[in-house]
Amino acid sequence: MTAMHYRFFASTALLAVVVAVGLVAPASGQAQKKYNTPKTPWGDPDLQGVWNDATSTPLQRPATVGEKDILSDEEAEEFQKSLAFDLSRDRRDGGNAADVNRAYNEHWMDARRLKITSDRRTSLIVDPADGRIPPTVTLSPARQKARAERAAAADRFNAGMPNVATELSLPVRCIIRTDSPPYLPTIYNNNFQIFQSPGYVVIAPEMIHSARIIPMDGRPHLGKALPQWLGDTRGHWEGTTLVLETTNFRTDDGVAYQGANPEAYKITERFTRVAADSINYEFTISDPATWTKPWTAVIPWTKVDPGEQMYEYMCHEDNFDIVHLLTGARTREKNGEGKR
Repeated sequence: MTAMHYRFFASTALLAVVVAVGLVAPASGQAQKKYNTPKTPWGDPDLQGVWNDATSTPLQRPATVGEKDILSDEEAEEFQKSLAFDLSRDRRDGGNAADVNRAYNEHWMDARRLKITSDRRTSLIVDPADGRIPPTVTLSPARQKARAERAAAADRFNAGMPNVATELSLPVRCIIRTDSPPYLPTIYNNNFQIFQSPGYVVIAPEMIHSARIIPMDGRPHLGKALPQWLGDTRGHWEGTTLVLETTNFRTDDGVAYQGANPEAYKITERFTRVAADSINYEFTISDPATWTKPWTAVIPWTKVDPGEQMYEYMCHEDNFDIVHLLTGARTREKNGEGKR
């Protein structure tokens, strides 16, 4: 595992869809062999270690597979080849613009992201049955305006003409990235380290700089006057499954997943160790102000070789690149490029 100290400008949508490792355990609803989860010295199920969630199985079911949720061996082989081709950064088709957009080559990417889940699912979403995020509800005029403003800011950034630093996306500003739930696989840095102590569970993603320190003692959530970048999480055990419930996200644009409404957004995560080297990570998102119904995905987490090590991820865009981006934008304005 190599420390990635390179700048990351992928959009939230890319983070949600570009994904990669095999699933050892079946998806929800399928029969599973009984696994005796080891215990910590104080008696809790032991989930500790470094885990990787990479897979090319997409979050949502592609139209190319129709209504199939599980593929045959032959279909799965073709599906994986197609996804791996689409995800490859070593391709040279599409011209100069496509080549520049692919940025780093495969040397820097997580190779495990090129494999579909071993149960041959066509989507990580398991509910609804069509494997897709439910339709959105009609947004209020205020939220429609906020989305339009965010899209306009993104267009300015892509054109090299941002107005001010605060209109750059939160990932570009090194505030939150894939460290905010739900945890979805991406092009690299797909590792998560879980620590446990009596009364607490800590999840430290490889990407960026956060660690969720989660109380397990039944204490109430923080008050609404203290919204959090990663939300406010409380945990409990249901048998051998770690259940996390997170609410109270900050209202900054882009904090809640896919533009959900932070005031209505709730995510429930379930971590179940199903083998010595495998955890089923399941999350359910509920936000009646954004989607017509809740939806659920299951992602395999595979234990990383004990000889590998996670390193600190240094994100410096907010220290250096924002200065360059804004200076370049003002220079283009002086040259009349902003009028084009």
